Amino acid sequence: MKIEIPEQKKLVYEMVIPIRWGDMDAMNHVNNASYFRYLETIRIEWMRSIGCQPDPRGEGPVIVNAFCNFYRQLEYPGDVLMKMYASDPARSTFETWGTMERTDSPGVIHAAGGATTIWVNFPAQKSAPLPDWLRAHLA
Repeated sequence: MKIEIPEQKKLVYEMVIPIRWGDMDAMNHVNNASYFRYLETIRIEWMRSIGCQPDPRGEGPVIVNAFCNFYRQLEYPGDVLMKMYASDPARSTFETWGTMERTDSPGVIHAAGGATTIWVNFPAQKSAPLPDWLRAHLA
């Protein structure tokens, strides 16, 4: 299945994640929970790469919604090419979306998912405006 990426989404990060034997379930394909772990891994690595480390005494990102659509099974052994996109910066939120394809079948999307992220002032436990430096990465 070919997935079209809407133009307003910006490719912000790519990485390869090896499929571990332990990622599989009794049906011998990657368990659905592992797809969310892959999405989490690329999201965290992208945020780390731009210096976006949450500070419990200050501010940082919090995921408020996550989803994943499954198109084809992923199976061990193999490697997953993850691509992370970002879009829709608002006052305190933005969207991320990731695609998953096997490195041995480029261009074939096996799953795609995303998350809504809100910027939070942790001590106040309230949303806060996105910092200008983060907004610049999203533009």
